[in-house]
Amino acid sequence: MVQVTELGYFGIGVKDVAAWKQFAREILGLEVREEPGESDRFYLRMDAWHHRFVVHANGDDDIAYLGFRVAGAEEFAEMQKQLANAGIEFRVGSLAEAEERRVLEVMKLADPGGTPIEIFHAPLIQPSRPFHPGRGMHGRFLTGDGGAGHCILREPDSDAATRFYRALGMRGGVEYKFGLGPRALQLRFMHCSPRDHSVAWGVPPGEKRLNHIMLEVDNLDDVGLTYDLVKKANIPIAIELGKHANDAMFSFYFKSPSGFNFEYGFGGRPATHQSEYYDADTYGHKGLF
Repeated sequence: MVQVTELGYFGIGVKDVAAWKQFAREILGLEVREEPGESDRFYLRMDAWHHRFVVHANGDDDIAYLGFRVAGAEEFAEMQKQLANAGIEFRVGSLAEAEERRVLEVMKLADPGGTPIEIFHAPLIQPSRPFHPGRGMHGRFLTGDGGAGHCILREPDSDAATRFYRALGMRGGVEYKFGLGPRALQLRFMHCSPRDHSVAWGVPPGEKRLNHIMLEVDNLDDVGLTYDLVKKANIPIAIELGKHANDAMFSFYFKSPSGFNFEYGFGGRPATHQSEYYDADTYGHKGLF
């Protein structure tokens, strides 16, 4: 079975472009990149990739798409057969659409919750242009084989979402269960890389498709630094510092200018291929539920 190998990039739509550029640079520590002739968007870098975020000035204040990578052209072609056999509709993008994403090929589809999905191979990597953080950092963002990070989405039909992401070659299932019986709250997590999870769902529904995006750093001090910057800027903290039980991430959550959250974390453990679930976090994370 062909598998996606990482969550390579995020597309988000925003209303307040100026606020987002400031937030990305001064709070998240991302590098803002603007390209000639693309005034309707800008890019955010975390490493040597051309971008890990495309930020569209379309006013949606929500997720616009998720970009999942496959290893190469052969896997890209095989994935088309795999999706067709699973009854999942998709469209292979044009050369112009691929170039717009700075990849060699891209296909477009949507998950059962309505989130647009892009599957691509061969992103543009630019080691000649070193990543330059928007503000001082003690370390760097942890990407590599784990991809850009993870996100939690709104999925009205949990079973349908599970079938869809398994059709992309992902593994996973319930990792948190709160309560007993058929009305228990169950959070499902799916992984496609060494990262514990790339996409998840099951939190109480909200107005947006996107609940949060997680960025991981390789130095604990950057979590503390970011926490202080968030507090100084009077940005609402949604979930306080704590450690997750499933991925062992030490993190906290705070509001973006679009209303959805960012999780900023350190120390995540690799994904396990053996199923297990938890009924509480290791410690902290006040405000989680």
